[in-house]
Amino acid sequence: MDTPNRLYYGDCLTIMSEWPSQCVDLIYLDPPFNSNRQYNAIYQDETGRPLPDQVEAFCDMWELDEERERAIRTMPVLMRENGIDDKVVEFWRLWMRALRDTHPQLLAYLSYMAERLLIMRRILKTTGSLYLHCDPTASHYIKALMDSIFGHTNFRNEIIWQRTSAHGGARRWGPIHDTLLFYTRGEHYTWNRTYQTYDPAYISRFYRYSDEHGTYRLGDLTGAGTRQRDSGQPWRGVNPTDVRRHWAVPKRGLPAHFDFPDGYDQMSVQERLDVLDAAGLICWPTRGGTPSFKRYLDRARGNPIQDMIWDIRPVSGNEDMGYDTQKPRALLDRIITASSNPGDMVLDPFCGCATTIESAQALGRQWMGIDIAIHAVKRVARIRLAERLGLIEGQDFVIEGVPRTVEGAQDLWRHDKYHFQKWAVEQVEGFVTTKRTADGGVDGRVYFAVPGEKDLQSMVVEVKGGKNVNIVDWRALKGVLSRDDALMAGLIIMEPLNGAKARNFNREIMDLKPLNILGIDYPRMQILTVGEILQGQGFKTPTVSGRHEQQPRFPGIPA
Repeated sequence: MDTPNRLYYGDCLTIMSEWPSQCVDLIYLDPPFNSNRQYNAIYQDETGRPLPDQVEAFCDMWELDEERERAIRTMPVLMRENGIDDKVVEFWRLWMRALRDTHPQLLAYLSYMAERLLIMRRILKTTGSLYLHCDPTASHYIKALMDSIFGHTNFRNEIIWQRTSAHGGARRWGPIHDTLLFYTRGEHYTWNRTYQTYDPAYISRFYRYSDEHGTYRLGDLTGAGTRQRDSGQPWRGVNPTDVRRHWAVPKRGLPAHFDFPDGYDQMSVQERLDVLDAAGLICWPTRGGTPSFKRYLDRARGNPIQDMIWDIRPVSGNEDMGYDTQKPRALLDRIITASSNPGDMVLDPFCGCATTIESAQALGRQWMGIDIAIHAVKRVARIRLAERLGLIEGQDFVIEGVPRTVEGAQDLWRHDKYHFQKWAVEQVEGFVTTKRTADGGVDGRVYFAVPGEKDLQSMVVEVKGGKNVNIVDWRALKGVLSRDDALMAGLIIMEPLNGAKARNFNREIMDLKPLNILGIDYPRMQILTVGEILQGQGFKTPTVSGRHEQQPRFPGIPA
């Protein structure tokens, strides 16, 4: 059964670039400054131990490397190609120059976001909306960038979410909120009037009256501004025009027993007020003045959503999947309800633990999620989609971007060599290196426990996707192992070695003394082909839990 629901493994920039224009109704994104923190959360949640040597700092993750420099140089051209006004492009060029000298790490991050936001604008329908979740660290910079891309006139709200009740701040006000920037593609966009439940203190304060029909509060019968027609004319001696207001006859909050009489909608404002008064729904002040209307609590929808969200608490209990930055589903429910309709397509290009996907599924929307970490995709498929939602891969959703065959891996290597390298490392339950060794010869690490050692130990991993793998590559990796603090080394290659190459590699392996842990020998250096990985094989290492058999591997996505 074909399904529009898609979970993509890969860089959202590459994936979204291949989509047609105006194919998405709503985009919610919570782009991390440092996706590595998510890896650590997953790893610690599943193993009980944190991943060593994590890069926590903003500046360590975002650097003006060659890729970022190239993106920054081409950004003015890319903006013009996407219809951005020349004056805005010139502003961006001057802004980049200033940030290069004052905050190069921030410039690297903003250029990364600009590339992706330009594509999001293209794929967003003219009636579509986008919500970008961030914190005060860079929200003002992001807003300036989004004004440039989506247009200042399409900015709708800066929404403040109070994510915690208190936070101790040294020499500053306690930081307790996140920011959501709400933009639309155009003037006419999907908007559903959405309500939030009343706070108990609000009910206690305002719903202070009761009669035989229930608890009620007193509401205005008038609205701001004067009118020329019957809504601006006097009724029973009260003229709203005298106080620059007009009659606003309510349609909601009426008690359950009340039935509108025939022809009610064709009556004048004064006649409708007479009907409500005769039904006992209007209260007159004892000393004169403007009358009020009884609004019954059991008929109230709640408060229309406001740009300050105080009634949604952080993730807790069974909802918590171990992500530091995980957002509560109630928050996504509110966003998706307000800015999309059943059947609409919802996209989360940084889907992480996939709260957006679960919310969209529950609310009857179609969905697409993208994540660059295979660990996240596996957990989402297994925990969020299969266990929690009961969805079946191939029937209710499809996973894209994960090679299932050697030919698929070869195609990924030709299309995106870096992403192939990343996929290969993560497919053997390794983690892509963020801090390279001195010679830069480590693509990733596989972590495992050693009895008596508090911290996890590692195997350094190098990936070679081409056909010209030879003994020189092997000896280079052997040199990395001799200089690194890792206990083992692994090489991932595309195709099996044959003849003399295989014999030379085997000879090199035999020359190294194996690693012995609890009486079990592990080859100090090992080779895996892509075909072996896809068949479920992995490097022979102790496990992260301290057991000493080959680690279980997951070719493809587990059920």
